[in-house]
Amino acid sequence: MTVTAIARGVWRVADTCHVYLIVDPDAREGERDAVAIDFGSGLALEHLAGLGIRRITDVLMTHHHRDQGQGLPLAVEHGARIHVPPVEIELFARVEEMWESRQLDNDYNLRQDRFSLLASVPVHATVPEYRHIECAGVRMLVLPTPGHTVGSVTYLLDRDGERIAFSGDLVYAPGKVWSLAATQWSYTENEGAAMTVLSALLLHRYHLSAIAPSHGDVMRDPDHALELLAQTMQQYVDSRRSYPWDLRARLEDPFTAVTPHLLLNRTSISCSYVLLSETREALIIDYGYDMTTGLILGQERAARRPWLASLPALRELFGVTRISVALATHYHDDHVAGLPLLREIEKTQLWIPENVAPTLADPWREDLPCQWYDPIPADRIIPLEEPFTWNEYTITAHAQPGHTLYAVAYSLTVDGVKVVFTGDQQEGLGGRDGRRDILNYQYRNLFRLGDYVKSAELYRRIGPGLMASGHWDPRWVDEEYLTYLGEAGRAVDDLHERLLPGEALAIGPAGQAARLLPYRRSAVAGEPADYTVEIRNPLPSPARARVTPVLPLGWRSSESELEVDLGPGEESSVQLTVTPASSGRRQRIAIDVAIGDLRLGQHAEALLDVAESRS
Repeated sequence: MTVTAIARGVWRVADTCHVYLIVDPDAREGERDAVAIDFGSGLALEHLAGLGIRRITDVLMTHHHRDQGQGLPLAVEHGARIHVPPVEIELFARVEEMWESRQLDNDYNLRQDRFSLLASVPVHATVPEYRHIECAGVRMLVLPTPGHTVGSVTYLLDRDGERIAFSGDLVYAPGKVWSLAATQWSYTENEGAAMTVLSALLLHRYHLSAIAPSHGDVMRDPDHALELLAQTMQQYVDSRRSYPWDLRARLEDPFTAVTPHLLLNRTSISCSYVLLSETREALIIDYGYDMTTGLILGQERAARRPWLASLPALRELFGVTRISVALATHYHDDHVAGLPLLREIEKTQLWIPENVAPTLADPWREDLPCQWYDPIPADRIIPLEEPFTWNEYTITAHAQPGHTLYAVAYSLTVDGVKVVFTGDQQEGLGGRDGRRDILNYQYRNLFRLGDYVKSAELYRRIGPGLMASGHWDPRWVDEEYLTYLGEAGRAVDDLHERLLPGEALAIGPAGQAARLLPYRRSAVAGEPADYTVEIRNPLPSPARARVTPVLPLGWRSSESELEVDLGPGEESSVQLTVTPASSGRRQRIAIDVAIGDLRLGQHAEALLDVAESRS
């Protein structure tokens, strides 16, 4: 049977996947509009009249696979608005970018992103995870349920005293999935299978009455279906690992107490710390990818899943009633990706240090690695070296360049222990197997000579009893370790000074004497776009810097050449306006730089996404 009623005002249409049509059952005859969950090939459009449905106003997608949405162009033609999971928006709205850039040769990325649409469709909105969406008089709760894909979601409908979960391809039948291949996201690994276990256990908490899958029959005993899925998939996960992995325990008890009021989330890619207050509030330091099951290949948004999976345990085990504030040690995505969700769902205030806030608020300004895809503006900007209070705690943010130029260390006292949160400044091997901690510098993060000597001096000034790092176990600190950090910082400087040209040409480890900012921006053909050129004299004597814009054919610049006199090591900036003449994605401009007799050539570039002229 092509069309089956599964609840009052809910029909299943058998297509390339099951498409569910949902209406407000109390709507007047002839005025009944529908929401579709997934769309298949578009067969549902042929059955609207027979069901007394005037139109489909909205299509809610559970995930990006082609069998779920190959008919979406027909939905757009019909006039329906398309809503998609946040993690997968580019695979609907800009899928051509995936097809143009996806690695095909020597490919170790096994995610089924090539089972995406063949062409983009207009996306009205992303669905609000952990919140309700209301369309055509139908209200549903949106939950992230990764497993079949990284970005998969489930929709919960409360109707007539029952709760129906439209779960996409998370579960096919009790204990079964539609595809195991889809759950393998990278070579030899099984991240999606482990995520399926976690999603099944989390969905189980919502007291369902039925599960309506994209493939398979409606399950009227959802507790059994999900529990059996979790158990069987756990066996599958363990069968592909050298030791068992207790995912249920991971979900139910994700925190380790460092001190009675300081917790470490052991499930996230980067270390996320929770500071507990006597008010029963919590403050989180760094919050990237919670409850992860592995680092997935690819840097596109569809390979990255922020969610809030550990928070129920925080409430249940530690009595937390509110996550009132979150801090960030630096801007890297594995430390900040979950911050927007915390703010949107938990109403958490994001307090960001003054040297980190600009980069989070404008990730396109500089050419820096590991940035989140969207701006993350601060709710409060924290000055450096000025203590601030949160409930009974006094906290200070200290500039801590090294791993990245834009980073801080936080110092505070917890349970009588002076703690310093250092982010990713050192790789904390902790002396295991005779190995020493190493300094975690990366050149595109704008590492400078002297940074690690200064951070060692900072730690000695603070005098911590405990150092809490970004990816490694917290370390109890002694005099020997503080001495080692100072020696390691000086050794790094000495090695670089011996390898690099040195005082005669002090360009520095990052290799940048000039930058063109913003590095990325949007523009319109025919309309001016402003830039700042930052330039530094690396020579030991005064010199005149000459900057020549390099533009595509037909583009105009406010200056044919810019000149500025600089003392030894002096930095300055000059302004430049560029008017693009042609549209296109990632158009390139550059600056040709000469400083005294030093010719650096086209030393710095910038990228523009240029839209067609408005006229």
